[in-house]
Amino acid sequence: MKTGSMDECILVCVYYGPNGERLIRRGGKMAKMFNCPLYVLTVDRQPADEWDIEKNHYISAWKKLAEDLGADDFIVKYNEKRPVVKVICEVTKQKNVTQIVLGQSAQSRWEEITKGSIINVLLNEVSFVDLHIVSVSRELNVQEGFYEKGIRAYLLEEAGGYRLCFNHTHLDKYEGIFYKEVGTDFNTGVFKFMKDNEMIEVFVHDDYVSDINVRIN
Repeated sequence: MKTGSMDECILVCVYYGPNGERLIRRGGKMAKMFNCPLYVLTVDRQPADEWDIEKNHYISAWKKLAEDLGADDFIVKYNEKRPVVKVICEVTKQKNVTQIVLGQSAQSRWEEITKGSIINVLLNEVSFVDLHIVSVSRELNVQEGFYEKGIRAYLLEEAGGYRLCFNHTHLDKYEGIFYKEVGTDFNTGVFKFMKDNEMIEVFVHDDYVSDINVRIN
């Protein structure tokens, strides 16, 4: 627990998707500025043993990033049947949170609250908290309908670039998720992986990636 400005406490709310890293980093900068506690929360209706590989990949990446940024706790609410906003309010009160960081797509990413938006409900139920709405990242998004379901894959470094493979060996350079383009017989699509504690997305064309030295954000 940090011992700086104990009048402040940051809670970052992330949902399974590409915007989580940006939100956590924003919360980390705020916590560093105030020298105060930082918590990261994610809520899911499914039990942990029903999560698919992509969701587990996101959670692992977020948890590692939160640890690197000095977060006091990474909170995962599995098998949660209550409205997400109720869980946020509960954690906010338990941790004495004073500032909440949300993505601007939280309403559509999580669920529509019957009476009012998530933001309005939070303003009513935890009126002592400041809300920070962060714009959606402009990173490459794997759009539903254009790509098949993600599968675990690896990048093997070769002369001039990297080759996509699906069998894990000691020669693999990166592990991540591959999204194959719909309607192609070749391994062409998008590969997502962690590099230097950041989520990177690169194009794969016929099994090969020419360069991954560029941050795709």
